[in-house]
Amino acid sequence: MNVVIGSDGMFCPPIELKDPLMAPYGNDTTTEEILDGIDLTGRRFVVTGASSGLGAESTRALAAHGAFVTMLARSPEKNEAAAAAVRESVPDARLELGTVDLADLSSIRAFADRYRRDHDAIDVLMNNAGVMACPFGHTADGFEMQFGTNHLGHFLLTGLLVPAILAGTEPRIVNLSSAAHSISDVDLDDPNFETTEYDPWGSYGRSKTANVLFTRELARRLGPEGVLSFAVHPGGIMTNLGRHLDEELINQMMERSKARAEAAGNAAGEFRFKSVEAGAASQVWAATAPELVDHNGAYLGDCQLGVEGADPGGNGFVSYILDDDKARRLWTLSEQLVGQTLDL
Repeated sequence: MNVVIGSDGMFCPPIELKDPLMAPYGNDTTTEEILDGIDLTGRRFVVTGASSGLGAESTRALAAHGAFVTMLARSPEKNEAAAAAVRESVPDARLELGTVDLADLSSIRAFADRYRRDHDAIDVLMNNAGVMACPFGHTADGFEMQFGTNHLGHFLLTGLLVPAILAGTEPRIVNLSSAAHSISDVDLDDPNFETTEYDPWGSYGRSKTANVLFTRELARRLGPEGVLSFAVHPGGIMTNLGRHLDEELINQMMERSKARAEAAGNAAGEFRFKSVEAGAASQVWAATAPELVDHNGAYLGDCQLGVEGADPGGNGFVSYILDDDKARRLWTLSEQLVGQTLDL
């Protein structure tokens, strides 16, 4: 077993796959199985990317168990349609809609100001939204699109909402990462591909590694304040996240997935797609499971704790996501890029 310890000693060792803590859950576990018997009445969740896919399913599942959910999306129209679908399934769902474009820092600041003005607390912030393997482009503020949206957008949103998170009850922050973190480490010298040739999957991998390093630094900074932070690989799910994928990119994804699986000892190298209900299960588990209290900063996959060197397609991860010095430097760089020091 590989021990995952941060420089301050706050991270716990990953648990073996057969540990009793993990035994009930796996690749096909659904949100309803995770939340069976759990009452979330009185708990307030904020979910980005809530208008479709895993965000919409997470919202439905949480609302079905009594949670109050603020649904965030870039498109008000799509968000309203998603909320209507949730209410059709959960007639008494307690929902609130908010508009935020994670590729526009001014939109993020405007939403955060509104939220802090209207609400005192957040119990769980679920940073679910993202873009994947898109053509080269830039955010409204000039950042490479995937790094700017997937990491910097959530970095600023989280930082601005921290006062409300600290006021929450047993608060948690859940950041969606991916097995794609194993494609590439972050590049702190060239985060916007100014000197590096752009690769859609390489860029996505960088942003997903950034999500994990961000999680670890959040755990280091906010753990003493009682905030738990987790990074989650949801698995392979057919959602709108894949809207930029063509045949070539899909083939590249399959080949990389097979190579990673074989390198980790999974000779079959089989890529398995999940249902949306199974795909959202790991992030819902991260947001609610009492058994994770002692595992702040952990990387999760298939509703299990991460295991270094195992197949990234499941709950495995590569060692560079444990680099706490790089996590600190990424934080400093992110503050510089968004033009705001986060007093955490």
